[in-house]
Amino acid sequence: METPSGFAKTARVELDCQRCGACCVNAKENEAEGRTDYVSVEPSAKLLLRRDLVRKYVVMDDMGHPHLRLASDGRCLALRGVLFKKVSCELYHHRPKACRTVQPGDGDCLRARKERGMTDDDR
Repeated sequence: METPSGFAKTARVELDCQRCGACCVNAKENEAEGRTDYVSVEPSAKLLLRRDLVRKYVVMDDMGHPHLRLASDGRCLALRGVLFKKVSCELYHHRPKACRTVQPGDGDCLRARKERGMTDDDR
């Protein structure tokens, strides 16, 4: 459940996306398979209308489908800051649907937090 303050409350903790960033890192399963096409960009995404952002943040896969570009450490190239401290997204207002669907405290959020070693103390 998202609150007006931008936090999500779970049964145990309040989660703050701007102090996390775990969902913006390639999943361990993808890394193990060598996949670097972590977040697909849908054809109707606002992002694709911005050539400057496409050049910097989008890469095409082998099939010619757009995906968000990843840095060598597996983080989305648009992610700024330090994981679990303070992060922001350079594409926030233009981010693709896949990014918009992850919500604080949902299954994808909790999986990403766990994969990156976050605990309830890392809110």
